[in-house]
Amino acid sequence: MTVLIITAVEPEADAVRAGLPAGADVAVHAVGIGPAAAAAGTARLLALAEGRGTPYAAVVNAGIAGGVVGVAPLGATVLGTRAVAAWLGAETPDGFQPIEEIGFGATTVVEAAGALLRPLAAALPAALVGEIVTVTTVTGTAASTGVLRAAYPAMVAEAMEGFGVAVAAAGAGLPFAELRTVSNGIGPLDRSAWRLPAAFAALTAAAPAVAALAGAAPRG
Repeated sequence: MTVLIITAVEPEADAVRAGLPAGADVAVHAVGIGPAAAAAGTARLLALAEGRGTPYAAVVNAGIAGGVVGVAPLGATVLGTRAVAAWLGAETPDGFQPIEEIGFGATTVVEAAGALLRPLAAALPAALVGEIVTVTTVTGTAASTGVLRAAYPAMVAEAMEGFGVAVAAAGAGLPFAELRTVSNGIGPLDRSAWRLPAAFAALTAAAPAVAALAGAAPRG
């Protein structure tokens, strides 16, 4: 069954497509920037496929990301152990409180499926593995970097769609994984230091490993 690969923008989708082997049983779609667009776009694609009688087997969010400096260097490939929604909760006098601690029955975390993460890690032995935090604003100062790292000490990268894609996949009962390549370091914003070509090239290089999931991702 087909694996759905979700990116935010077309340059990411094009980079993934450039690395896919001929006949790969995958579909690549760019659905927009941010967790809301990602969730809505992914859910729509999943529903349409279900309605056609050709449901997807798994969902992979792929794209570029900001890497934690000293952990995830420029051009590195990162595999998410889980997608974490940053700052979904409440600010209190004692600090930030995630929504699951407030008692609303929601969660800020979606775990990556081991059935996807294990073969990806095996196929990409140089990839870093850890938490990818979903943000709605690119971290751009030293102060905000420190606050983010303190709140999410296990993070290796930040991106803007993973949690949204993960929630849509979970709602459809499908396994989810997130693969990112590092275009910039998290910290004071300096667009001249971003390395988009290197990150896109890494996406292309990782695409065969994602395509291989089509034969190893049972529904559910």
